[in-house]
Amino acid sequence: MDIQKIRSDFDILTEKVNGKALNYLDTSATSLTPNVVVDKQVEYYKKYNANVHRGVHTLGSLATDNYEKARMKVRKFIGAKRFEEIVFTRGTTASLNMIARSLGDLVIEEGDEIVVTEMEHHANIVPWQEVAKRKNAKLVFIPIEEDGTITSESVKSVMSEKTKIVAITHVSNVLGTINDIKTFSQIAHEHGAYIVVDGAQSVPHMKVNVVDLDVDFYAFSAHKMLGPTGIGVLYGKAELLDQMEPTEYGGDMIDYVYKETSTWTDLPVKFEAGTPMIAEAIALGAAIDYLEDIGMDNIHDYEQDLVAYAYERMSEVEGIEIYGPSSDKRAGLITFNMDGVHPHDLATALDSEGIAVRAGHHCAQPLMKWLGTNSTARASFYIYNTKEDIDSLIKGLERTKEFFSYEF
Repeated sequence: MDIQKIRSDFDILTEKVNGKALNYLDTSATSLTPNVVVDKQVEYYKKYNANVHRGVHTLGSLATDNYEKARMKVRKFIGAKRFEEIVFTRGTTASLNMIARSLGDLVIEEGDEIVVTEMEHHANIVPWQEVAKRKNAKLVFIPIEEDGTITSESVKSVMSEKTKIVAITHVSNVLGTINDIKTFSQIAHEHGAYIVVDGAQSVPHMKVNVVDLDVDFYAFSAHKMLGPTGIGVLYGKAELLDQMEPTEYGGDMIDYVYKETSTWTDLPVKFEAGTPMIAEAIALGAAIDYLEDIGMDNIHDYEQDLVAYAYERMSEVEGIEIYGPSSDKRAGLITFNMDGVHPHDLATALDSEGIAVRAGHHCAQPLMKWLGTNSTARASFYIYNTKEDIDSLIKGLERTKEFFSYEF
């Protein structure tokens, strides 16, 4: 990987923040976007700005062709068998809400159980809470180990004949924990349950094959993988999507509308009501091309090297508490706190040095409670980051500690 060449593809990295060179360590919230992806989105508006699936004119055909090519790129990228299994949504949150509503209505009955974890993003807890309320079902939480990991024994311990759905993240957006989804899928299926996976923090950073993992549903967002905001993907096994009812109705997803009832068109458009995110889907396709040119295994290896270096350097800073497992069991992010300094103050101090980190509860309040804190800071890494960025972070942490320990 030619990191300097990669960095040159991101014009935003030449920007100054508070007079300092930008050091962007907030990819887990939103990745930066390379020029080629921005250009591809602009190309749609400049050259073939038209709706898809409807017009027979040239611009409409070009838009449709490029939109569906993007779907095929997604299918190949995650190893799905059929293009019908790739549904474009507004993002991971929209995908998980769709699944909770539609699959919940299909399979959950009174007294059933939905298995989740305390490390889930709110988007993979709240929709299931609503299903449980609506259906008079129960949420069951998989125990988390002291180091922030989940074992197969813990998963098995909460499964029962009442378990209908297991909803779990592939990579924790707080702890960085990489869960063994392939094993968890096997356990879920052995108990007759479906598995729904939040892949927002995994797909951008490692090679994912949904067939090999044998997941029933898998959701992720473009804006965390060098793509645009406002679009995501829901993968679902075709035989399950066929059985499920859409959750939005209107143009494009209709087969025929009678006065009193309607029928739905085929997958995947059945779940894509209205004008879709055309430019965004095409730009997502360009982001996938960019990632595949680098190679997902190369990306994963590079990030593992970065996070190991960051973990070691940050562990040397007195007063820093790091949450989650050791660096060999986590993805490219580190969540931490500094003694005596609120995470928001810490993030503000770092921002004055041009260093962008996240601070807050990270949409994971149950996990914050499990950790015994209200909020944390988080540094997350990607292909445009370097060890020099981490060195700058360490210097920023040392300066922040010195400032807040000074007695005025």
